[in-house]
Amino acid sequence: MLTDVTGETAASEALTGISFQTLSMSAKTADPTITLYRLQACPYCERVVRKLQEYDLPYQSRFVEPMHSDRNVVKRISGKRTVPAIVDESTGVTMSESANIVAYLEGTYGGEN
Repeated sequence: MLTDVTGETAASEALTGISFQTLSMSAKTADPTITLYRLQACPYCERVVRKLQEYDLPYQSRFVEPMHSDRNVVKRISGKRTVPAIVDESTGVTMSESANIVAYLEGTYGGEN
């Protein structure tokens, strides 16, 4: 079972099959507005994590079921069962596919923005 950075376990993991981990790279906001749905050791998910860290964006990771057919929570939010997927509450954007997510993060939070 994963724990978040405050050391509290995610009790809902037992109910939903999803592990939660909040990673706040800075003190920009108290509650992260970006939620990343991901798998452990997924290179596509790690690509998104690296970009979030590069821009020092606070985010919450939700580790989902490894079995593709069991990822109903991801399908509910993005329409697909693929990961990575993000929900950015500050802009209202929900998307999947690592290349699309990285391009979105670069365009929204990178560079001159």
